[in-house]
Amino acid sequence: MIILVYSNEHEPIHVHGKFQGMESKAEIIFENGIFKEIRVSDVKGKKPLDKKNLKNFTIFVNAYKFDIVNKWIEFFVYNKAIEPEIINKKL
Repeated sequence: MIILVYSNEHEPIHVHGKFQGMESKAEIIFENGIFKEIRVSDVKGKKPLDKKNLKNFTIFVNAYKFDIVNKWIEFFVYNKAIEPEIINKKL
């Protein structure tokens, strides 16, 4: 699975999970600086992730939510380049 952020994104902070032509997105919701929830949804015009991959995507986003937020801020707020990472950990 590939987890990515498109360079022309918008808030709320979110990432896309892509696998074999399927794609879903996960929004990381904060209220007053406190993490509240992860909202997973379909991407318009794309076939959503199947049940197994959707579960894995949700687990990944939950485990890395603060890393995702930090990278989002670095890229979209501070305009810093972000290098791709390969994560091989089993969650």
